[in-house]
Amino acid sequence: MTVTERVAYLKGLAAGLEIDPSSKEGKLFQGIIEALDDIAFEVSDLQEVVSELGEQVDMIDEDLDGLEEIVYDEDDEDECDDDDECECDGDLYEIVCPSCGDSIYLDEGMIEEGEMDCPNCGEHLEFDLDDEDEEEEGDKE
Repeated sequence: MTVTERVAYLKGLAAGLEIDPSSKEGKLFQGIIEALDDIAFEVSDLQEVVSELGEQVDMIDEDLDGLEEIVYDEDDEDECDDDDECECDGDLYEIVCPSCGDSIYLDEGMIEEGEMDCPNCGEHLEFDLDDEDEEEEGDKE
């Protein structure tokens, strides 16, 4: 039973009791029933608004899911390993800023530039590709 139906039932009970509406008790009951009736209609209106908002939120959520798939490319199941290279979009290399200790991931183009500022602390970092090439050759021997 809805709230408005319950208030209608109370109105019927009050009418069946044949309470004199001009008496003190009659005026009190009439006032209470009118207040309950107003509250019941407000609750009904609010329930409709909440239902409409719920539908709109569901539509927004579906749209957001679509955008997340586009932006974050969730369809790709390529996962990066815990090592320093990622096979998703070419090789990525992890460096650690000596100043703040923040991990920074760089692609080959960024490394070829030879320098950059740390995005976390602003420390100027320089990269020497010759040292890495020598390490790789030493590992092969």
